[in-house]
Amino acid sequence: VTTGQVLSLLLLFGVSSWVSAAIRYAIPEEARRGSAVGNVVADLALDLGRLPGRRLRVVSGSNKKYFGVDLTSGALLVSERIDREELCGALSPCTLSFEIVVENPLELYSGTVEIQDINDNDPVFPSSQARLEISESVAPGARFPLESAQDPDVGINSLQTYQLSANPNFALDVQTRVDGSKYAELVLEKELDREDKRELNLVLTALDGGSPPRSAHVQIHIDVVDANDNAPVFNQSTYKASVRENTPSGTLVAQISAYDLDDGPNGDIIYSFSSHTPAKVRELFALDSATGELRVKGQLDYEEAKLYEIYLQAKDKGVVPGVAHCKVLVEVVDVNDNAPEVTVTSVYSPVPEDAAPGTVVALLSVTDLDSHDNGQVNCFISPGIPFMLSSSLKNYYTLKTEGALDREKASEYNITITARDSGSPPLSAVKHILVQVSDVNDNAPKPSQDSYDVYVLENNMPGIPILNVTATDPDLGRNAQLSYTLFQGDPTVGHLFSINRENGTLYLLTSLDHEDQVEFGMMVQVQDGGFPPLATNVSVSVFVTDLNDNAPTVLYPHPNTTTTYTDVVAPGTPAGHMVTKVVAVDADAGYNAWISYTLLQATDPSLFSVGLHNGDIFTARQLREDDAPQHTLVILLKDHGEPVLSTSATVSISVAEMVKEVLTDLTDVAPANDPRKHVTFYLILAVILVSAAFFITMLSVGIFKCYKWRQSKELFNSSRSTTYRTPGPFHHIDAVRGGFTPPNFYHQVYLTTDSRQSDLLCKKPFTSSPLGSRQSTIRNGEPGLYHQIVGTASQLPAPAEQAQPNTDWRFSQTQRPGTSGSQNGEEAGAWPNNQFDTEMLQAMILASATEAADGNSTLGGGNGTMGLSARYGPQFTLQHVPDYRQNVYIPGSNATLTNAAGKRDAKNAAPAGGNKKKSGKKEKK
Repeated sequence: VTTGQVLSLLLLFGVSSWVSAAIRYAIPEEARRGSAVGNVVADLALDLGRLPGRRLRVVSGSNKKYFGVDLTSGALLVSERIDREELCGALSPCTLSFEIVVENPLELYSGTVEIQDINDNDPVFPSSQARLEISESVAPGARFPLESAQDPDVGINSLQTYQLSANPNFALDVQTRVDGSKYAELVLEKELDREDKRELNLVLTALDGGSPPRSAHVQIHIDVVDANDNAPVFNQSTYKASVRENTPSGTLVAQISAYDLDDGPNGDIIYSFSSHTPAKVRELFALDSATGELRVKGQLDYEEAKLYEIYLQAKDKGVVPGVAHCKVLVEVVDVNDNAPEVTVTSVYSPVPEDAAPGTVVALLSVTDLDSHDNGQVNCFISPGIPFMLSSSLKNYYTLKTEGALDREKASEYNITITARDSGSPPLSAVKHILVQVSDVNDNAPKPSQDSYDVYVLENNMPGIPILNVTATDPDLGRNAQLSYTLFQGDPTVGHLFSINRENGTLYLLTSLDHEDQVEFGMMVQVQDGGFPPLATNVSVSVFVTDLNDNAPTVLYPHPNTTTTYTDVVAPGTPAGHMVTKVVAVDADAGYNAWISYTLLQATDPSLFSVGLHNGDIFTARQLREDDAPQHTLVILLKDHGEPVLSTSATVSISVAEMVKEVLTDLTDVAPANDPRKHVTFYLILAVILVSAAFFITMLSVGIFKCYKWRQSKELFNSSRSTTYRTPGPFHHIDAVRGGFTPPNFYHQVYLTTDSRQSDLLCKKPFTSSPLGSRQSTIRNGEPGLYHQIVGTASQLPAPAEQAQPNTDWRFSQTQRPGTSGSQNGEEAGAWPNNQFDTEMLQAMILASATEAADGNSTLGGGNGTMGLSARYGPQFTLQHVPDYRQNVYIPGSNATLTNAAGKRDAKNAAPAGGNKKKSGKKEKK
């Protein structure tokens, strides 16, 4: 409901019946929004519970709604910012009226809120700076009004007083107008002196009556106006000057100066000759009236007058001018007016750069027409050059070398010789002598680089330049003429390379081959043409970079032989079995020598696959009975060069149970007279010999270890006390020293019954003496040794001191005792303790050697262990024996000597059949 609607209702129903009471409140200005003014519901005796239904609201006549009612509490709240100065200005008191309208029944209440002033405004001056001009002749007591400050606050918060900064000349008088406002006046208490102080700077402060009071400041700048109360004053009463007799006209003799403390025209000074100055003096000297400069006007003569006394005056431009006087004494001085003369008698040029110090370069003489001190002459040369002057006779001088000369630093010297007399002022003469320095061969050639690295592509064109050896020689002429020579240290260098003696260009005479030689080293000598000649050596390295000019070469199967190599694979061979291997090399280097293998053509493409990077041929699937007995594979070999070069290899594979079946099929092939036909036999023989040597060595080591172990066991059993025996179902296990364990360590561990599947209970290193610590021997152990179970008992509860099982010492399946880590749980792995065990170990090692000789075994129960590591512990290995089996392929066989334990395990796990039958025959052999 707007104000107009409320007034219309009042006119319609009658105002007298609606207005019941008026309320009045007072709040300070700038009250926060939401601040409570008063409780209108309580003050008007309204029912707070019925207010939501009666639509109570506040209506005001202004555009802003300054107040609102909280219907929950009945409080009148401030809803807009209230600024007393904006609403009422300087009026006081300041009030805001409002009406409260309540419906059901309709009632109208009026209210008034008085806005109380707070000190929220600073006094303000019209400008931040005021300027006054006051003459220094003004008498004390003069008054000067100042601009007043304004403060929009009212009452005690309005402007109350003024303050003036401390000064010796002025005081402040604060006056009150009729309306109660304050204004200030400056009062001169002490007369001003412009010569003492040209200007004054004061600060006027206006203060209101708030708490704390607010203030404003204005800067008052006072300029002191001058009065002609000072006469001119000279700096000195007498001036003295000396002038040479040949001084030209216009030369400054002296400058007089006077000052006047006054300002403006009262301080402007005019200089002039005094009235009693002689006319002759006015003819010889001139005085500048503005600057006071005294200058020579005529020709002075020492013989005519030696001293002049001149009287001058200074006046200001005041109404009553002030005058000052001074005197100038001018002395005429005889001058040295003849300069010395230098004559060069002889010059010896050029001078060799290796001339010794003290070498005579020139002779000269000096003359001066003046007499006495003006005729005494001294000669000297400019510093910083390797020359000096010496005098043996009066007025005669010799120019000599003082230090070593270097033509490369300075090829000539323009020597300046200065002759100066002793007159006042001295006169001097200058003479220039040009001395040239001749060259000597004292610098060896300096190459731009001490060594060069040149990279040349192989198969280059003969006669091409590959390098330009450059050198410089700072000498001159023939001493700087350089020649280049190629040292013939290597005879092949002279046939392959040549160098131009004049410009140092290195030529390549023939085409190079990276596969023949990769690097060439040579020495180039650079020699000048001096006498004696000087030389410098430069190292040149030529590197031949590779091009892809060699196709891969097949080593196996041999491509250039009439003998057909047929590889045999047994029927039923599973997928992933390696049948044979294509061996090839590439004479190039780097990427050009990387070979990839691809199956280009095959009798049955689905049966075989080839390794992309190693050339291994595997069965892609298991061989079936309906597969062809003969297979021919064409393998494409490509390198990674640009362009790519390739070759092919043909591999024949027969599917047969025995090698004899293949030989029967190949009887129609005539044997070729190949000098390498016995390579396979020699290779097998070498493997057998190596295996036999290894077997004998290991057998000897085993017998020696058994012997030592038996000795230690007997010693231990004889000295053991019953105090350290473990009762119950636990039985100690004697630990013998392994082949790589120091002999001064003895160990013993405890295992539970059924120790193949239990954990190791304790492990500790202990003393090195078996006799001094038998108790430690029983109670401590160390991992990595070989153990033997002495006895087992039925499964009984463990004693109280038994340690918890340690999962770190569980044996994996491949580490279970057995011949190759795969025997059943009924067998217990142990070091041979009797003749039966020893014979089993000998048979196992013999079988391993036989498999290595046949080429059908991978010779591995682990990495380099020959199947012994899994049976006798992880320390029984061949880690220190180089493994030459990875890249050995035996032509005519179906296996490769590798180090893969997984293949052996897979082969042992395969079902029995033809392979098992064949293995049995081989073992019988």
